[in-house]
Amino acid sequence: MFLGHYGLAFGAKKAAPKVSLLTLFFAVEFVDILWPFLLLLDVEKVNIRPGFTEVTPFEFVHYPYTHSLVMGVVWGLLCGVIYWLFQKDMRGAMIVGLAVLSHWFLDLVVHIPDLPLTISGDTKLGFGMWNSLPMTVLTESILFIAGVWIYVKNTRAINAKGKWGLFALIVFFIIAELFNTFGPPPENSIPALLGSFVVLQAIVLGLAYVTDRNRVVG
Repeated sequence: MFLGHYGLAFGAKKAAPKVSLLTLFFAVEFVDILWPFLLLLDVEKVNIRPGFTEVTPFEFVHYPYTHSLVMGVVWGLLCGVIYWLFQKDMRGAMIVGLAVLSHWFLDLVVHIPDLPLTISGDTKLGFGMWNSLPMTVLTESILFIAGVWIYVKNTRAINAKGKWGLFALIVFFIIAELFNTFGPPPENSIPALLGSFVVLQAIVLGLAYVTDRNRVVG
């Protein structure tokens, strides 16, 4: 899932107005940001097999440290505590922690049964929506549109950067989603995969920072 995670982050701004959009984006994608670095270190493993599912060519072989339910709880608690230490905002810390944990539950809907429950156990879950491209696109679009709508209804631009930054962010998401879904499979190279993830996240987080700093709640 791609757009769905960010849709949830947009919507979470209503529940935690003091938390920046940048922080919410980072939270919902925390494990995906960590994942390629663990691939590079050969701690986790993935195969790129075009046609493996209708939506993604990734065969997730081993990734319990980023994508198990147990570690989702651990990472959520860790990120929530770090946020509280810096901001002293308990509500915001709880939302940040839940946003990190939400990644596993949204992935559960789309992944085939490859999401581990624990670090060392054999039980893996997944409802397999990635085997249906129309259902995946529909579900992700609904989550994303709903989240953006909530964000727009609960914030307002204070200048042109707030207005056009949001527009640019949404357009970038749409382009990225179209490329991920219908473009060529990524190179079968971990360094190249890491590079593409870093560039993607840098653009998304940068646009989120500019957008949210130029919008206010209300």
